[in-house]
Amino acid sequence: MSSRGLRERKKAATREAIGIAAWRLAVERGPDRVRVEDIAEEAGVSRRSFHNYFATKEEAMASLALDRAERICSALRERPAAEPLADALAQLFADEYTAGGRPDRALRAAVARAASNPGLMCALERAMLATEAPLAEAIAGRTGTDARRDLYPRLAAAAAVSALRATIEFWLTARGTPPSLRDMLARSIAATVPPAPSRPAVQEARDGV
Repeated sequence: MSSRGLRERKKAATREAIGIAAWRLAVERGPDRVRVEDIAEEAGVSRRSFHNYFATKEEAMASLALDRAERICSALRERPAAEPLADALAQLFADEYTAGGRPDRALRAAVARAASNPGLMCALERAMLATEAPLAEAIAGRTGTDARRDLYPRLAAAAAVSALRATIEFWLTARGTPPSLRDMLARSIAATVPPAPSRPAVQEARDGV
């Protein structure tokens, strides 16, 4: 491995460690009680190093959403070609957003506590929106479309992210004990992402037919 490749891996590992530390402290203490210094100490880096990666603590907390999106895009490219896109995305989103084996009750309480901070919620919203472009590119590669020429990949990416956001919001605010987050995510994304168009349909849309 080249020295440049090793440096990039170390930078990615440091960024992830800061993001994990930021989210962990936000859950344990509440976002308003977490300082940049606390996150840096938890991650084992200096304040200066923290700011090499993130401008604010909210950005660090929201970075995990971008990391999830990157893993989803990478995994989507490896799914069986014959698998319907909606099914593939449903599985991948459910896997990423319920990883770790934490019981739903504990996960719901942790996410709700962290989400009580308006700044963090704005950062999370921006992070989710930022995932749409790379997801559209991955969808385009899988479906034989072009994210710059065709509407479908952007539409499918926006549908998946919107379903994710709506499902998590409902899950957090539902009265009583809601269904499993994993099951809800899988169902909502599978039902929301439109089927990939046929090649003739893509060409007709490009031609304005």
